[in-house]
Amino acid sequence: MPSFSKNLGIDLGTISTRIADSSGILMDEPTVVAIAIEEQKMVEFGKGARDMTGRVQTETIEVAHPLQNGVVADYEITEALLRYLLQHVSGPMRFFRPRVMITVPYGVTSVESRAVHEAVLQAGSRDAYLIQQPLAAALGVDLPISSPSGNMVICLGGGTTQAAVISMYGIVAAETMRSGGSLLDEAIVGYVRRKYGVIIGPGTAEQLKIRIGAAVPQDKEESLEVQGQDQVSGLPRPVTLTTGETVEALEEPLKHVIETCRRVLEKTPPELVSDIIDRGVALCGGGAMLRGADKLLTKALGIPAYLVDNPATCVVEGAVKGLGLYPILKRNLPPV
Repeated sequence: MPSFSKNLGIDLGTISTRIADSSGILMDEPTVVAIAIEEQKMVEFGKGARDMTGRVQTETIEVAHPLQNGVVADYEITEALLRYLLQHVSGPMRFFRPRVMITVPYGVTSVESRAVHEAVLQAGSRDAYLIQQPLAAALGVDLPISSPSGNMVICLGGGTTQAAVISMYGIVAAETMRSGGSLLDEAIVGYVRRKYGVIIGPGTAEQLKIRIGAAVPQDKEESLEVQGQDQVSGLPRPVTLTTGETVEALEEPLKHVIETCRRVLEKTPPELVSDIIDRGVALCGGGAMLRGADKLLTKALGIPAYLVDNPATCVVEGAVKGLGLYPILKRNLPPV
């Protein structure tokens, strides 16, 4: 009997949520929801809700981030968001509800994983399975994880940083740091405040990171002028930052990323480390697109690190592939 249900992969991230099926990416939106406080009703989500941040009356509309550091912080809002997204990509689900594989960070607690599982079931899926983000990323970039050889993935996400060594469809050694790209933005905010006495918002810091930011000094020095608020007078004041200054600002948080990766390698059997040295380390996630991140990690770890072709979408693409491999993967997936 043919199945008319969609098979969907969902990468439920702190910063962005992506949905895909076998044909490709169906949706890529910020994980932000705007709620009318009096009616307790979702009025906007994604880019529209993000654009409301700091621009609406907080007494009438709340702009909420339902996930913090990769896990559900507000169950009801997460469920409402997932229901909206599933209806948007699947249409009315009265007859053919989708099968969903949804990603979670490595090492989440049973309570945290159950919250995600219940939320996606209540949102309207027929079946729901969880998959660790590093494992999904490895599937999404077609690493040979079916063999007994070592493959290392580093996922630099917005709310988490994860490093994992994978072999035989399972995670051999891994660690998760409950901070990611947002920590880099905070480092830039702190740097500008200390050096120039100017307060900028996280959104401005993110633009600095994307447009001129780098993990290592660059041959071409770029600069960008941004508007901030003088912390003494409270008046608007422009400030110009250079690529070199962003390297300086990001040095400390990137040290934590390097230490996380080193701890994983220390826990990895020598035979698998030998394989990783031969194959290199795959970098994925939005944070991996920071210029020079591959060079920084190559130098710090002594192992070649490379940016994958699809760093932002490999996790959700891997989740879709994981549905087809569920009978093989199920013994290594998080219990719910």
